[in-house]
Parts: sequence; structure tokens; C-alpha cells
Amino acid sequence: SHPYGRHFAAMLTIPTARLLTQSRVSGLFCCRPLGVLRADVRAASTTDVHAKAAVTQPERRLAAHPMLVAGELTQSSSGMSAPVINPATGEIFDYVPHATKEDLNTAVAAAAEAFKFWSATPFSSRAGCLLKFGELVAANEDALTEALTMEQGKPLAMARGEIKRLQASCTYYAETGDLKPEVISDNIDATYQVVYKPRGVIGGIMPWNFPVAMAANKLIPSIIVGNTCVIKPSPYTPLATVMLAALAKNAFPAGVANILTGGDDLGQLMVEHPKIEQISFTGSAATGKRIMATGAATLKKITLELGGNDPAIVLPDVDPQEVAPQIFEGAMRNTGQVCVAIKRVYVHESRYEDMVKHLREHAVKAKATMNDGLQKGTKLGPINNRMQLERIEDLVEDAKKAGARVVAGGQRFNPNGKGGYFYEPTVLADVQEGMRVVDEEQFGPVIPLLRYSDVNDALERANATDFGLGGSVWTNDLE
Repeated sequence: SHPYGRHFAAMLTIPTARLLTQSRVSGLFCCRPLGVLRADVRAASTTDVHAKAAVTQPERRLAAHPMLVAGELTQSSSGMSAPVINPATGEIFDYVPHATKEDLNTAVAAAAEAFKFWSATPFSSRAGCLLKFGELVAANEDALTEALTMEQGKPLAMARGEIKRLQASCTYYAETGDLKPEVISDNIDATYQVVYKPRGVIGGIMPWNFPVAMAANKLIPSIIVGNTCVIKPSPYTPLATVMLAALAKNAFPAGVANILTGGDDLGQLMVEHPKIEQISFTGSAATGKRIMATGAATLKKITLELGGNDPAIVLPDVDPQEVAPQIFEGAMRNTGQVCVAIKRVYVHESRYEDMVKHLREHAVKAKATMNDGLQKGTKLGPINNRMQLERIEDLVEDAKKAGARVVAGGQRFNPNGKGGYFYEPTVLADVQEGMRVVDEEQFGPVIPLLRYSDVNDALERANATDFGLGGSVWTNDLE
């Protein structure tokens, strides 16, 4: 039993199976049996049951789900663990290890050592490990799904889809086949080839909106081509990712996959680490800029997938009633916490008030489906964390002061009577450039609508942003 308050009990089942693991003698792979792992958290007191999100400092206590460092399941070397908050209640419901610089150094050293043999391992053997990992994830789908909903807030169905995406990634990359050299020129003078070689130790830093899906994007493609990995989830959503540690331990040789949990300082240490050859980061533009600047010191390869401020331009030939459901869904999926969600909608003046009316109707209906993601019938969950909730509030209040009209929502919401980080589905009319809710990425359940009279003007305004990622045009005339 573990000495903490409100519990989250999860069973990770690793069935007896045969696993491909390295033989140091032959350089090939041999098989060893696995056991069964059970990890659960039991409530020892009630003192933490109503602890709110302000209590976020690491504490000296055991975490139910250890990290994977150098092939071993381990607590933090400091003995400290950090709380995990349920955004539907604002309460602490679990703890994860709070990794130190020493833990990171151990993981990176193990990954660098493992790279020596993993990069030379045949593709078929690497694929076998990946398929094994996918099987273990599938066997633990329910526990991972519930953990993801409780820490991120999204409905169970969406969380389950994210876990299935990880499974699908394992299968997809295992079946792609090895990357072969490509001959780009072959003549009497010379032959030119592109040869693909693994880079080394890859560091992955994940966001809080789709933590498991982004872990899949960083871990799986890197490992299958012969790299080794050290990955770190957001401190807001570390639980489902660290639960993968026990599964990865039983699917990959020691050092190939390392899963650490910690704060923003751990991410900084990863970017600074001279033995990590590449950083893959998904998150905010501000953090991406800092990573790019810090990584320059060691000439790191940096891959960044940052925020967006995606415009939707609705042309006058469109019936607002017909497209409003799709635009609303495009803006509100995962409660608007999607990098490629619709963030601002440009509507022709002849259709503007109709669009406002229909989007308002959808927002009012959607409010009835906003609740704890564990509850049946929930389609929209809470905002993931208090800081983001307060930012959304600030953006809406700024728009109101500048003359925006709130036609739906516009305030916090308490659907379950437990507090939490809920904000009503919100539609803002009479907004314009210069308002922060238009110029910045809101990353929440807020749809600002802007008028236009000339489509070329709308196109110019839509493109007048430093953000990238996506955009859409809504019309019945593709010509």
C-alpha cells in the first residue's frame, strides 16, 4: 500500500509471453519469459482528498507507477513525487516520480550504450519488440484509458481512441519495412545514394492535450529505425505515459526506451544534454523558441510542432445552418485544446448573423454535454489545467472590453458540483483583429467570428499571422 490520499487504482497486466531480448554473446536475440505486474494505489488517509491544484510541489512519497530508467522501474533518486490533478475536480488523485538531473544522466547514458547494439539490430527484431509493446498496450487499454481521462479531462471515448492510436502506431511502423538506400543518380562517372542511418539518442517532450498520442509519435518511429529514446510527458499529464514504463520494460531491451516524469526543468536539462542528439517537442511557440535557442549550444537537431491560429473562411454561397455543426466540431474538439482546431471564423457579412445564430444554438446544446470525462454522455471535458483556464478567461474579458458581443457562454461552469476547470462553450461576435482572442491562440472552447465583405480582404486577414499549421475555406463551389 502507498501512503497517500485519494487513490487511483490501476492494474497493468503483462501476460506470460516470450520476448525478444538481446544476447550479448551472439548479437542476435533470444527469448525470456515475462511475469505479471500489478500496480495499484490505496488510500491511506483522507487528508489529500480535497487537495486543490494549488498544491503542486513535489513531496517525499512513493509513486505507484515508477519511471523506466536504464531498463529498471525506479522512483526518483531524490525520493520525491509530484501530484497529478484531475481537471474535472481540481483535486490530486495520484503521484508520479519527480525525476532529477541524476536520473536523466542515467537514462541518457543507458540509451547511448543501448544505441550501439540497437542500431545494428535487424529490422525484423526491432519490429518484433514494437509489436510486443503494442500487444501489452492493448492488454492494458482500459487502465490506460481511465488514467488518461482522469489526468487530461477528455471523454473516455476520446481517451480510448488515443490509446488505440498508440497500438496502431506500433503495428504500422513494424510493418513498414526497413529504410533502404535510394539511388538518386547512377552513371558512368559516379553513383549517388541516400543512405538512412539512425541518429542516436532522441529526446521527446510531449504536450498535455494528447500526451499518449504524442508519445507514440516520438517514441515509435525513432525506435523502429534504430534510435534509442528518452521521453518526458507534460507535468500536467504524466500518468498514462509513465504507466507505459512497465510495458516498455517488458518489450524492449534495457536502455532502448526510457520514460521519465518531471517538471519543466527536466525538459530544459534534456535540451541542454550533450548526449541527446535530437529533440522532438510538441507544445507552445514560446517554449519552442526557448528550445531552439538552447539547442543551438550543442548544435542539436530540433523538431518542433507548435501552436496554431487556424482561420476558417466561410464564403457567401454556404448555408450557415448546414456548415455550423462542422465548424463547431472543428473548433470544439477536445474542448478546443487541439493545435489544428479552428481558432477564428471569417464570415461574409450577408451570412454573418445567421452563422452567429446557428453557432450559438450549438454552443447552448453542447453545454449540456460538458462534464467529467468519466461520466456517460460527456462530449466536452474540462480545460486541462488552471493556468490555461485563467488564460481563456483573460482573453474573453479582453474581447468584451474591446466591444465583442458574447452570444453564448463566456464564463466558468460547474457541471458536476465539484469545481474543476470548466469553461462554457463560447461564441463571440463583433470581434476584430487587435483583440487578443483573434491575434493569439486561445486553445479552449471559444469561437470568435469576424465579418468581411470582400473575399480577398478575408484571405489577407486570415494569413496575417505568425502562426502556421492549418486553415479552411467553406464553399459549395470548388472552382
